[in-house]
Amino acid sequence: MTYRTARVDDLERIPVMHGLEWRPIRRRLGIQAFGVNAYTAEKPGDWIVEEHTEGSLRHEELYLVLAGRARFTLGDEDEIDAPAGTIVFISDPDLKRVAVAEDEGTTVLAVGGKPGEAFTPSAWEWYFQAYRQPTDEGIATMRSGIEEMGEHAPLYYHLACLEARAGKLDEARGHLARAVELDPKFAEYAATDDDLKEVR
Repeated sequence: MTYRTARVDDLERIPVMHGLEWRPIRRRLGIQAFGVNAYTAEKPGDWIVEEHTEGSLRHEELYLVLAGRARFTLGDEDEIDAPAGTIVFISDPDLKRVAVAEDEGTTVLAVGGKPGEAFTPSAWEWYFQAYRQPTDEGIATMRSGIEEMGEHAPLYYHLACLEARAGKLDEARGHLARAVELDPKFAEYAATDDDLKEVR
């Protein structure tokens, strides 16, 4: 098929944190060239863009408010009132950003990528979904992420967490060991992760 269509209102709603709901677009449409997703906040005060930087990924990000009204805070104090139709472009990956909904049902479209490099999907697209599914489905989701992306420490780590929840302790140990081998910082995360208390 050479084209696909979708309505934002029909996209899956995956709760993330602080009232933020992820609305998968990239995976729904099979987009490979760039990162694009939508986010919805059910009520005023909920996050519509989670507090973060793009420091490790080095992504530029563009946000378009599709519906409602958002308030962006960039850096420590710069605030932007963003009614529907507002575009906010952030070129500095180290700039801290967060946005909260001012209206019920505020929805923001986010597009991002690293300048000068081919796009690579982020591991969070799989584990955000996996933790909201029944455990066996979540394990399958994480395995599909590894099949698509190859070996990435976060994918193995979250697969290990879900396997530990399911009582598959030997598999969890093996995948946790692979995560730590790929990125030693995951040993620190595992030391305090309740999901992994039976395997560490």
